[in-house]
Parts: sequence; structure tokens; C-alpha cells
Amino acid sequence: MDIGQVRELVKLVEDSGIEELEVSHKDTTIRIQKSGHAPLGPVATAPAPAPAVGPQAAAAPEPVHADPARAKWREIRSPIVGTYYKSPAPDADAFVKIGDKVRPGQTLCIVEAMKVMNEIEAEFGGVIQEILVENGQPVEAEGILFLVDPD
Repeated sequence: MDIGQVRELVKLVEDSGIEELEVSHKDTTIRIQKSGHAPLGPVATAPAPAPAVGPQAAAAPEPVHADPARAKWREIRSPIVGTYYKSPAPDADAFVKIGDKVRPGQTLCIVEAMKVMNEIEAEFGGVIQEILVENGQPVEAEGILFLVDPD
């Protein structure tokens, strides 16, 4: 799904009586909701993990499978280009920390794209082993955000 299609969906919700719209396409889900104050833009969930290839593998601090204990760890990637935020507000606690147990659907972070705050959710349960980005750091689409030891 490209940004033009997302814009069309946002316009559809804004121009109609629809209060909430959720669209799933391949491994991405976008939810658009109207609220009493202002429309809440698309909320995308993280896509299913894919093996690291090309330049992204070189950007990781070290290969995921370098240590046999890490061989089962899975990646959680950003579905979009944007800015990574570890908490819902600057003075709030982080959504997750290293060692936290997470469950499917739990919010892990926010990636801001085009002034829209997109909550990134866990696709599977497990324990956060590494957080690979710093708060406020730009992230690329398919960039690895977390390494998780799955349940």
C-alpha cells in the first residue's frame, strides 16, 4: 500500500460519516479513526519479520544469529519511514524496555510520519532483548527496531 492510497483512505474518512476504517493489505494494517478533537491518522502495525538482506543487514550492530542463543530471536521492523519515539509523551515512561515481556498487539513504540503518530505493535509475544534505535532517531521502512526472544 503506497502513501497515495493511504491519503485517499484518510480523505474518505474525513469526507464521509465513517467514524473508523480499518484496512489490511498483505502484512500491513491501517486504522483511521475520527475523534472529537481532530482526526487520528493512519495507525500501522509492524509487518511480519523478514530476514535481513542487503544494506539493512550491514546497518545492524552485529548479525542476529552470531550467537547460538540469539538464533531464535526475531526482528520487529518499522513499516514506514519516520521518527522513532519510545514513549507516548516526552515525560512519559517508555512503552517497553530491555527485558520486558510483550504480548501480541502490545504497543512497542511510535513512528511519526508526516505529523501522524503510528503505533507499532508486537506481532508476536516474547521478551525484548535489544532496542536498536534511540529516541528521536529517524528510521527507514523495514529498519529493525527491536530484537525479541519469542515465547
